[in-house]
Amino acid sequence: MKYLVFSFFILISMNALSQEDWANLKRYAKENADLKPPVRGEHRIVFMGNSITESWKVKDEAFFNDRGYIDRGISGQTTPQMLLRFPSDVIALKPTVVVILAGINDIAENTGPIPLTETFGNIVAMVKLARAKKIRVIVSSVLPANAFPWRPQIKPAEKVIALNAMLKAYCKTHGIVYLDYYPHMVDDAKGLDKKYTEDGVHPTLAGYKVMEPLVEVAIKKALRQKS
Repeated sequence: MKYLVFSFFILISMNALSQEDWANLKRYAKENADLKPPVRGEHRIVFMGNSITESWKVKDEAFFNDRGYIDRGISGQTTPQMLLRFPSDVIALKPTVVVILAGINDIAENTGPIPLTETFGNIVAMVKLARAKKIRVIVSSVLPANAFPWRPQIKPAEKVIALNAMLKAYCKTHGIVYLDYYPHMVDDAKGLDKKYTEDGVHPTLAGYKVMEPLVEVAIKKALRQKS
């Protein structure tokens, strides 16, 4: 029940924001302004995403604080919104690496229907923006999901698989680190395993504990790449 309320709150918040700040550029404006430039030798890592990223720091704050990771997730966001705020919430922070986790809310049609090709194109655009600024990129797979509590009419499982295939192929072709959470978290119904979620979309702490060693391996791999 609490996740249904949370999902409803996301939709109400999105509708309010759409009137004045569709991409929610104000969400991290003060934190970005207060953030000091990285010191010499610092490897700043920015996590860009939606509620799965935003909730990560809430569920396991120590994972971010102990490593100096920067969380820039915003609940409910789709890839066009993330693309609009990418310059201010990622590039302006001068990270060494950005970890992009995006796409599930496009499939949920949070800001309206959008073809998978456009979702893919928006993620690629973020990748290109980052690489133009010598920021190393990690593209994450979309987590498995076979239903949305807030949009039960949508059946996302096959679209998640298709988008992940597109992202994986792109990363392989362009020498980008692909972080594949999917096989570690999927169940036999192509959904997020109940061991790792309460609503079928958002990880619990147990889910994040699966994701954390995977992202750390990906970060080490990205840091070995040339910028």
